[in-house]
Amino acid sequence: MEHIEAIAMLQDPVRRRLYEYVAAQGREVGRNEAAEATGVARTLAAHHLDRLTEAGLLESGSRRLTGRSGPGAGRPAKVYTRTKAERSVSLPARDYRTAAELLAEAAEQAGLDAGLCAAARRRGESLRGSAAPCGDLEEAMKVLAARGYEPHLEDIGDPEDADADTDTDTDAHSAADSAGAAARVVRMRNCPFHAVAERFPPLVCGMNLALLEGLLGADGPVRARMDARPGECCVVVEDSKNNVD
Repeated sequence: MEHIEAIAMLQDPVRRRLYEYVAAQGREVGRNEAAEATGVARTLAAHHLDRLTEAGLLESGSRRLTGRSGPGAGRPAKVYTRTKAERSVSLPARDYRTAAELLAEAAEQAGLDAGLCAAARRRGESLRGSAAPCGDLEEAMKVLAARGYEPHLEDIGDPEDADADTDTDTDAHSAADSAGAAARVVRMRNCPFHAVAERFPPLVCGMNLALLEGLLGADGPVRARMDARPGECCVVVEDSKNNVD
């Protein structure tokens, strides 16, 4: 019942807009920013953000938003992020997660990685149906969003990527150099298979990559590749050499 009550908090349209905005940022969000983005008063935004935190849908903390420290820097402001805890409701009760973990454990022990990836690629192709491979990153983002991946575009040179393993970006940089333009990648804030991927990362991440190759089209203008980053999906999507003029 606890999950039902938490999810029911999103029935209020203002509360739902605030939750969706905070979740989409992938970072801490202050009350002023959330209020301005959703078009509500700051006091109303603060009320709903705190209610969402009480329900366990958001986490809150405090930090100075001015970027300064010491005397005159101002008081720390309350900030919010989406909680890492999952919420789900099934009536009647179902336990697909345990089944998925058992199947993953059996597949890993039996060395069925290749067979699983082949099945995932076929499933991705089946989901795409008769549609052509995605024509560009914007189209890929729409497909990924519909599957719950929460995609967002990043430039390869973004400060956010400064600590990333540069070797994994070599192909993307090469594509950018060939095209004479800055490379962009689509990263995903959500992994739909997160719970199982945490326990069986090589198996499930490989499956996820194969699924997206089939879904987006392996030989089209965009391609999926592995590039794991903590807290995000292990796969990124970028322009392929087939999309370089």
